[in-house]
Amino acid sequence: MADPYRVWLSEIMLQQTVVKTVIPYYQHFLQRWPSVTGLARADLDEVLHAWQGLGYYARARNLHKCAKVVATAHGGRFPDTEDGLRALPGIGPYTAAAIAAIAFGRKASPVDGNIERVVARLFAVLAPLPGSKAELRCLAAGLTPERRAGDHAQALMDLGATVCLPRAPLCPRCPLVQDCQGHARGIAASLPQRQAKAARPTRLGVAFCLFDDAGRLLMRRRPEKGLLGGMMEVPSTPWREGAWRQDEVAEFAPLSTHWRVVPGLVVHTFTHFRLELSVRTGSGSRKARADERWQPISDLGELALPTVMKKVLHHAL
Repeated sequence: MADPYRVWLSEIMLQQTVVKTVIPYYQHFLQRWPSVTGLARADLDEVLHAWQGLGYYARARNLHKCAKVVATAHGGRFPDTEDGLRALPGIGPYTAAAIAAIAFGRKASPVDGNIERVVARLFAVLAPLPGSKAELRCLAAGLTPERRAGDHAQALMDLGATVCLPRAPLCPRCPLVQDCQGHARGIAASLPQRQAKAARPTRLGVAFCLFDDAGRLLMRRRPEKGLLGGMMEVPSTPWREGAWRQDEVAEFAPLSTHWRVVPGLVVHTFTHFRLELSVRTGSGSRKARADERWQPISDLGELALPTVMKKVLHHAL
């Protein structure tokens, strides 16, 4: 069987991230933390720093939490059932099924995007995603064999990734083509259908880059829960859809000083919204609060900075 730690690590990294991007991160994590107990002993900042560039940072926080639970409550061994795995931080139904099948040989049916596509075409499921997810999971479970469920799941994933392609399926190469209802009806390429996405709103904010006399930059840590939780950032207003008035902006400035507006905007796109940040720079000093620190510019690379903050600092500096 495959190493549960490696299966778990790869599955968490592959959530919402393509394989090509994940590979170097996966290799780096295994080299730095070759076991779940080693990862559990790491500081969260170390893990977040190593995760930079993968995005969806809640995954990194849950990765660290999960490693600690496995190391302390389970003696460094992952539970070998879907229910036991789902009780761990950051492990949902799909990941639990993938680990149970691939690492422990359990009869489990992980259904990722590739398998959804294969099953939707195989059974000509016309109901659009995401509403059809439950039906697709049920149909996939009906295909899962008693033995070698992990090999079966990985075979379907590979089939979706290399043959049953999203826009141009290579049906003549498919070993399931004779049984594929979507192919027989000439609609395979259009499946699975998807509900139209709502327009992505634009949120606005103002970011403050405050430098002291030593040239250090005031940074703060975002709350653990929520978007970019636990990551470092420069102080800013909240991000909202409405424009900010000057008097409102002043309430969120980290210090009353002369703020210079840097020409242009920093634009960053998250999954559910587009962000536009105006950047202001100023000079001054005060005592750092509990969630803040004065960071030398030369040492910014030591911090776990999300991509949007890297854009802000590049724009300001």
